[in-house]
Amino acid sequence: MLSKLLRNKAALAALALALLGGAGWYGWQRHQADDQRQALAAGSLPETARAMRDDPDAWFAAERDLSTLGHDLDGGRVATLGLARNSVLVSTRDGARYFVQDGDATPVAQWVLNRYRDRAAPFQVVMLNNVSYKGAGGDAGNVLEVVGRSLNILLMLGLLGVTVWMVRGGNVGGRQYDLNLKVETTFDDVIGAKEAKHALQDIAAFLKTPESFAALGARPSAGVLMSGPPGTGKTLLARALAGECGVSFISASGSDFTSKFYGVGPMKVKALFKAARKHAPCILFIDEIDGIGKRTSSGNGPAESEGNRIINQVLVEMDGFAPGDGVIVVGATNLVDNVDEALLREGRFDRRVHVKLPDVIDREGIFRLYSGKVKTEPGIDYEQLARLTTGLSPAAVASIVNQATLLAAKAGKASVGQHEFQEAIEISRMGEINGAVRALTEAERERVAVHEAGHAVIAQLLGVGRVEKVTILPRGGALGVTLVSPPEDRHLHRKSELEHRIVMLLGGRCAELLTYGEASTGAAHDLQEASRIALAMVAQYGFGGSGSLFNLAAIDNPALVQPEMGNAIEEAKQLLSRLEEQCSAHLTSHAGALRHIVAELLDKETVPGETVARAVAEVSPELRAA
Repeated sequence: MLSKLLRNKAALAALALALLGGAGWYGWQRHQADDQRQALAAGSLPETARAMRDDPDAWFAAERDLSTLGHDLDGGRVATLGLARNSVLVSTRDGARYFVQDGDATPVAQWVLNRYRDRAAPFQVVMLNNVSYKGAGGDAGNVLEVVGRSLNILLMLGLLGVTVWMVRGGNVGGRQYDLNLKVETTFDDVIGAKEAKHALQDIAAFLKTPESFAALGARPSAGVLMSGPPGTGKTLLARALAGECGVSFISASGSDFTSKFYGVGPMKVKALFKAARKHAPCILFIDEIDGIGKRTSSGNGPAESEGNRIINQVLVEMDGFAPGDGVIVVGATNLVDNVDEALLREGRFDRRVHVKLPDVIDREGIFRLYSGKVKTEPGIDYEQLARLTTGLSPAAVASIVNQATLLAAKAGKASVGQHEFQEAIEISRMGEINGAVRALTEAERERVAVHEAGHAVIAQLLGVGRVEKVTILPRGGALGVTLVSPPEDRHLHRKSELEHRIVMLLGGRCAELLTYGEASTGAAHDLQEASRIALAMVAQYGFGGSGSLFNLAAIDNPALVQPEMGNAIEEAKQLLSRLEEQCSAHLTSHAGALRHIVAELLDKETVPGETVARAVAEVSPELRAA
């Protein structure tokens, strides 16, 4: 009932007016009560008390302190005591008149009353509610009282307004979405994502010519769920779909529906879908739709119940779409498993569109697109930039172009060159160059050079990828880096390719063992990655030596996985031992190339990939065995 009242603006206004009226009525009643008490007292006051009320200036002419009043009370010389608002008026038996100021710091009246609490007072006490001292600061008590009451009323109204605003979710009745009635972006502005754009063509056809679908009695999809890695352009595709069809575009986020107060989330859902129907035909885009979560049945409090109500309201609204409404809901998520199953059934988000990472051709086009927005030098090799950024998303490419622009500005250049682009890619993949090189001893530099040379020789020898650069300059959290780019974009990997990658990861440690007779802690991350690949080969890909094809990921019960996982780990250890022997054999047969690259690294700190390729290819068998 409270939520219905809060949704009614007229009821809110009436509630505020009622509170204001109640506060005014309370003040008027208190004023009337004071007047009545004063009128009753006026008829029964003795002459001295009446004089105190009618002519208080006769007492205010002389001021005494609390000690004087105490002496007069102890000597029994006080005849009448008048308690005014901010003072105490005193008449003595010998006719003297004076007053003592009464305030929060010196509560004289309370002190007198406490003194005669248990015995009869030898003087008369009268209340003078309409008398106050008007000397310096004499009206301060009245002014402060009025100001205090006014502030109390304002504070009460302010708290009421804030409470109403919070209960209404901050702006439930207002706009909880971004509305764009005319979108200029189309599919031609989206580079790559061919499969995603092809999957959205039938949605575009329905929004362009709904009458052709209606003539056949076809019911279009109510929702489209786009999934894929972060930064792949899901939001851009949804906007391009609206621009391609020439319809309105409304965007919101899954987190926009959450609220601290019960019942506000479903109200936000209703407001959003109401706006979508109002601006139909339109694309209603809900980003990060997994933020709504999944429905639960544990009943662990109002928070879970509120989440269930939000999802139920979304389901009801999507089921309420008619074929002619012209509203298509497009959801985007990086975590499909976190979306409630009821949203994914037929009739709701029944179309799935997976947005993949761009390939090398698409990355080249993305580089050209973002580079066209900055000043660049002529002759930029975009093909090389695309090859160096395998596995990166369009958002990462845009960040690299921006980083290159910052590097050029930092160097005082008027345009961005190939060097800045390559440095930005290295920062993205390897991290910034840090000052840890100053903290390394000469022996540590030599060990880092041997370690990185081992990675480079194995990568070049086994064709793991193209060795772009080897450096012993600390970057990010690594003391040295061997940058190897994949030869091409691949989605399938053969067993031999995975084994070669493991051998490359073990190359640094094996090079240390061959050179120094012992390894260092620098191979910790390499061993972690090699162990992960080896375990995946045995437990998931069926590449183990035992020939088992069972995938441990198919077991949901952890108790059942433990014995099988123990066997898989043991087999992965055997695989790593075998590949380590291969790595040592390769480095032993190419010891000359290893030593040559180490010397180049100690001399120049950074060695290009061409130097590694020549060292591996041109070193004679005599030097290899040296």
